[in-house]
Amino acid sequence: MDLISLFQQTLETTLPVFAMVFIGLGLRKVGWIDDTFVNTASALVFKATLPTLVFLSIIKADLSTSLNLHLLIFYFFATLASFFLAWLWARWRVTHEDRGVYVQGAFRGNCGIVGLALAANLYGDFGLSSGSILLGLVILSYNALSVIILTAYQAGRSPEWRRILKDILRNPLILSVFAAIPVAWLNLQLPDWILTSGDYFASLTLPLALLCIGATVSFSALRSDSSTAFSSALMKMVVLPTLCTTAAWALGFSGAELGLMFLFFASPTAAASFVMAKALGGNDRLAANIIAITTLMASITITLGVFVLKGVGLI
Repeated sequence: MDLISLFQQTLETTLPVFAMVFIGLGLRKVGWIDDTFVNTASALVFKATLPTLVFLSIIKADLSTSLNLHLLIFYFFATLASFFLAWLWARWRVTHEDRGVYVQGAFRGNCGIVGLALAANLYGDFGLSSGSILLGLVILSYNALSVIILTAYQAGRSPEWRRILKDILRNPLILSVFAAIPVAWLNLQLPDWILTSGDYFASLTLPLALLCIGATVSFSALRSDSSTAFSSALMKMVVLPTLCTTAAWALGFSGAELGLMFLFFASPTAAASFVMAKALGGNDRLAANIIAITTLMASITITLGVFVLKGVGLI
């Protein structure tokens, strides 16, 4: 396959996802969607349609293929390494009060929406099922590490671990993974009408969520804290995905497994990082800047990453 054909194939994977993000941005600009729509749609996705998508993708999967312990273990330790690397850099280059927000923006990716959407585009059912299981680990690790780093740099704040654990265990995505694995493991068959209705409902998830991501991008937010935000964004979108993907390849991962991990490593900063920064007294303006920059960068960095990995035959 020549380079032009390969690049066109890569664009067919990434463009549909990022086109929806930019459509959301455009619809917000012309006033067709507003904060009320975004808040309602985001809640619907988080509490209902995305858990349905995760549940259905797992119960339809072959767990012997999708439940890969080696992949889960590597991703967990790669996340820890990314967290500590970003923290070390922040201690050297970032002002004390902004270090927590910087580190969270640099390691916490939007795997539940962007990563999962790209995995589904690139690998179909395998991407959805394996990505959904990996998402359970992502939610647990990202939330815990985010609380640790944000509270470390806020005077008078300390982690409320009982409440945090309760919130994680009540997370609809975690619950959907816990509910789906025994159903898939025991090969329980649900009625066809339930599966069909569930598919209709779950199909709302990715387009609706991607529209909301685009609608929340704010160019006006980029006017301040730009150097710190760009530094965190480069760490999130270029440095850490490159290091983690290279490490995964060096340890023997390849093909769909390597591609799935790259897409999760390279996902832009999660919108939830803004909510958590605000709740724990961090610099929420900086958090918003990092989300906006990484979201805009993602269409370029992820496309180039997939192109390079395909070009050298690793995925």
